[in-house]
Amino acid sequence: MPLMSRRSRAAALGFLAAALFAFTGLCFFQGKTPGLLPEGSWGAWRSGDIAGWSTHIRVNTWSQAAEARINWGKAEAIELNAYGKTARDTTVTHRTVFTLTPDGKLTAQRS
Repeated sequence: MPLMSRRSRAAALGFLAAALFAFTGLCFFQGKTPGLLPEGSWGAWRSGDIAGWSTHIRVNTWSQAAEARINWGKAEAIELNAYGKTARDTTVTHRTVFTLTPDGKLTAQRS
């Protein structure tokens, strides 16, 4: 006599697949899996200036994730990745603190 019937085994596998699918969807929504998101889900790069630095920012349309590339000429470059939470970094040369939120808002504050 088998320990589990075929119906029980199929139901258990179906439940496991649904739980895995739900967990993966939650991770995508929270922006914790940006490496798994297709390139087409990212918006176009927006360019601008903030505190004398040139900036390039893009936001993901599927999840709460944003990326920023910040440059001071060729002297210094910063990359910020806000995947589900706010990212911060301080420049070496000018002591400027940059903050990027997952919705793509970039701020700068000189210290």
